[in-house]
Amino acid sequence: MSDGTAADAGPAPGTTVADDAARESPGEDRSTRAAVATLYRLTAGHRSAVAVAVMLTLAGSALGLAQPLVARQAVDASGRGEVVWPLLALLGALFLVEAAIGSAGRFLLERMGEGVVRRLRMDLVGRLLRLEMREYDRHRSGDLISRVTTDTTLLRDVVSQALVDLVTGSLVAAGALVLMAWLDPLLLLLVALTVAVATAVVSSLLQGIRRASERMQDSVGAVAADLERALGALPMVRVHRAEDRETARIGARVEEAYEAGVRTAKLASVMSPAVELAVQGSFLVVLVVGGLRVGGQAGSLGDLVAFLLYASYLVLPLSSVFHAVSLVQRGMGAHRRVDQALRLPVEHTGPSDARPRRARPAPSAPAGRPALALHDVRFGYDPGRPVLSGVSFAVPHRRQVALVGPSGAGKSTVFALVAGFYEPDAGAVQFDGRPAAELGRDACRRRIAMVDQNTHVVHGTLRENITYAVPDAPEAEIRRVLSLTRLEELVDRLPCGLDTVVGERGNTLSGGERQRVALARALLARPALLLLDEPTAHLDAINEAALTTVMKDVAQECALLIIAHRLSTVRHADHIVVLHPGRGPACGSHEQLLARDPLYRELATSQMLRPGDGPPADHGGRRANG
Repeated sequence: MSDGTAADAGPAPGTTVADDAARESPGEDRSTRAAVATLYRLTAGHRSAVAVAVMLTLAGSALGLAQPLVARQAVDASGRGEVVWPLLALLGALFLVEAAIGSAGRFLLERMGEGVVRRLRMDLVGRLLRLEMREYDRHRSGDLISRVTTDTTLLRDVVSQALVDLVTGSLVAAGALVLMAWLDPLLLLLVALTVAVATAVVSSLLQGIRRASERMQDSVGAVAADLERALGALPMVRVHRAEDRETARIGARVEEAYEAGVRTAKLASVMSPAVELAVQGSFLVVLVVGGLRVGGQAGSLGDLVAFLLYASYLVLPLSSVFHAVSLVQRGMGAHRRVDQALRLPVEHTGPSDARPRRARPAPSAPAGRPALALHDVRFGYDPGRPVLSGVSFAVPHRRQVALVGPSGAGKSTVFALVAGFYEPDAGAVQFDGRPAAELGRDACRRRIAMVDQNTHVVHGTLRENITYAVPDAPEAEIRRVLSLTRLEELVDRLPCGLDTVVGERGNTLSGGERQRVALARALLARPALLLLDEPTAHLDAINEAALTTVMKDVAQECALLIIAHRLSTVRHADHIVVLHPGRGPACGSHEQLLARDPLYRELATSQMLRPGDGPPADHGGRRANG
């Protein structure tokens, strides 16, 4: 349960990719050469496929370049009255073989592109699931998700098309130019002049296309983030009739993406006609000047036909080169976002066994060493704003310790530090007498289980939710925790029992049922320390009494640290820790703290520690929080 203050909730979330872009290095090389080098690095592990695809494409292009020469021979032979059908048959064969080879090369490229995207997506998913918790406070989850989906899809098109098109298009264009120079250098000079004009226009537009594409990708990510925000709080949106406001908010992001997309389309629309005019202009120049030269006996009709074919063949590779350069610049915006996500810092868990843990008997308690101890722990989410100031207490094995305090005192922060979500600024967290920093996060987390008030029930079956921590749990263990948490009646009532799908966020279950499912999941792992954030918050009086008995039974197996707001929960604890904002805690039993701690006495006699015989009451119009 959140303690309800900005300090205890961590840094304000909402950093967008646009903020990342603002921090982009001013010295970044944004040239096409640097972009191509980046694409080449992305193809690591697929270089053999790229090489084969390039060779096939070049072979097909060589067959295409041979076709005008065969056509030239056929035209000249026809003019001399010779038989031309063998040459026409050869021309058809060259065309068919070129098509077959081109198809094979294109398939290899598409498969390579999918392979690159698969690796990027797997790397991103693995990275995002292991980020330091502070990064989730700084970045919006919807935007991070869009980097795995939208941005990698754009990169797939760039990798599978642009890189090879640049290489093969340039080589084929060079080959066509050499043959055109051999046929008629004067006509080639005229063609080169028109192509140079198109190249200058395209070069002037590339940087604008890249910047507009980056803005569009950023806006698309913001759309995903805002939509995820609204859907995640849909009941609140509906109750407060905020559909129009949320639509307007998301619509503003959509408008930004639209404007950036229109800007990209505007620049591309200028670039495409420039290329087309250059190609058509060069073709007309060749046709007019070449025709005049043939009429003046300065060349043969076959030479003119061959040159015209090469001029038309030059169109495709040149167009593919210009298109590839444009696609590369657009793809670099997506690559920047993906690369930023892959550079975000991840948790260091220490030595770990990647296999899921198995159900195990409760560990024996080391003599004299508590399951958990905090020694003079100090922590703040932001510099100069401490949440915990010198907190020290211990949780002995097979004992219940209640953690109480006003909103903002740092109760949820204690849980976050124990779970290893954050590192203390000073002091130490110890498990069985060993510092958490020495054990490593993975070893610490193997000792604990946690049930917070945001009871996490994921889409899937009830069995999958209960066995999430121990996927191979024996049926007897599952039945044990079902009995402990009084879920047997729910299982019997569901149409498919444990194999019933519980819906997104467990929306087919009641709040109390979700709470007990989360508790059963935690107990199945047989932790040495169980962290419970107000476990009776969603339970009625009957189930609360039953859960109190369950916690007594669980305390015979492991230690319990409980964030409590109900007086009934606190009074059943073996030890109580009262967190005081800005100073160290007070510790003792219920009677001791009533006698000597004014804050606890105030909490116990006010609504902050509520009796457990009825629904939670409001205090001053607000629910007591944290």
